[in-house]
Amino acid sequence: MQHWDAFTIKHQQISSLDLMERASGACTDWMINHGLSSQSIKIFCGKGNNGGDGLAIARQLLQTGTSATVYIAEFGATGTLDFQQNLTRLRLLTTDIYYLQSAEQFPLINEEDIIIDALFGFGLNRPLTGLYQQLVDHINDNAKQVIAIDVPSGLFTDEPSKGYTIIKATYTLTFQSLKLCFLAAENAEYFGEVVVLPIGLEKQYEAEEEAIYEVVNEEMIANLYKPRQAFSHKGTYGHALLIVGNTGKMGAAVMCAKACLRSGVGLLTCAVPQEEFVVLQTTIAEAMVTNRNEAPEVSKYSTIGMGPGLGTAEEMAALVQNILEECKQPLLLDADALNIIAKYQDLLTLLPQQSVITPHPKEFDRLFGKSSNDFERMQKAITAAVKYNIIIVLKGHYTLIVCEGKGYFNTTGNAGMATGGSGDALSGIITALLAQHYPPLHAAMLGVYVHGLSGDLCLDEQSYESLLPTDVIDGLGKAFKHIGKRKGI
Repeated sequence: MQHWDAFTIKHQQISSLDLMERASGACTDWMINHGLSSQSIKIFCGKGNNGGDGLAIARQLLQTGTSATVYIAEFGATGTLDFQQNLTRLRLLTTDIYYLQSAEQFPLINEEDIIIDALFGFGLNRPLTGLYQQLVDHINDNAKQVIAIDVPSGLFTDEPSKGYTIIKATYTLTFQSLKLCFLAAENAEYFGEVVVLPIGLEKQYEAEEEAIYEVVNEEMIANLYKPRQAFSHKGTYGHALLIVGNTGKMGAAVMCAKACLRSGVGLLTCAVPQEEFVVLQTTIAEAMVTNRNEAPEVSKYSTIGMGPGLGTAEEMAALVQNILEECKQPLLLDADALNIIAKYQDLLTLLPQQSVITPHPKEFDRLFGKSSNDFERMQKAITAAVKYNIIIVLKGHYTLIVCEGKGYFNTTGNAGMATGGSGDALSGIITALLAQHYPPLHAAMLGVYVHGLSGDLCLDEQSYESLLPTDVIDGLGKAFKHIGKRKGI
């Protein structure tokens, strides 16, 4: 972000002060548009550029007729040049500027006050201590509504902040792009609702700059999506084998199979215990079934999905090993298939190249070792994906898809999907896309995106509490149509 700011200043031939004015103006406009400028506003500023943003916001609010009181943390730091220039501008409009030099000078915070946190931005590189720590504690203990500018003070942008003192924001107004810290579940209590405010940073920099992580957007997915051709037939879209389900867990098999069929697979065979044939044949007319106890001929299938509802008994472990030894094409592994591999670690080396695995965090830790925080887990995923030449779909609110040293964060989906069966549906979707000859990374990215998008579209009729994985499966048609429209189909 620092380099992007500098690139913009150079190529747009503007000053850093002008860019600060643009950023603070975006925050002020957002506050006015959301009806927050009519309340009592107290702005807490550090003496860096984040504090400069806070001073500029105060001036802009005053110019619109909104009262704002400014508190500057005067704890020994020298203000940056842009901070000083904004302070000079603000002094022309108000005398409601107070300098905090001790805890005794901290102001009373009332319930109706809106607090703007402009103490520290993304450049923070050490935990808050001393009076800064006391001030943040004071705000957290008393404020009902806090708006953090760019990043809540005390939160590191690209490394763990566990155990540190951090502003607990209601809203975080961040500039131009999501920061990595907002994608980590362990930070959720601090940043509240994140609003990304465009501030006109130079697009050329974003297009040319290499990054380890990217955010998956609708345009990217539309480019991956392959519409059907008029003269195609069922063979065009592959024959998938799902090795799923067991006594008491046939629901997982049914959801996985339905999602696979709703995602466009040409033919589907489900390998289940013979005594459970009736479950699939009475619920999913389109799926064929085969006896799992008779070793499937893997070479006849375009791809294989394995794991949901499978169980971890010894015979299932032997089956997983047999499939991995025989299968040459990329396959999908989830749930109990991953738990079996975690138990018999040597099986990791048998994974066909570019296979897709879809662990949730606990399954991931069982596979690759316990992680002390989300950032460590992300890095482990990057390392493991390279080591085993696989695609890792690390499930979460912002699911991370990792391949060949890069990570892609998905932004569709919602809390209503946090229920048993959601992962089974995702497994079926990705398996269907693999069968249709999508490159494995594209199958994972498109599968995760369309799964979450369907869940989001379902909220037109469902609530977070009532949303079921079967609703998401039934809504896949709307999701694929939405992507098709974005592509112009």
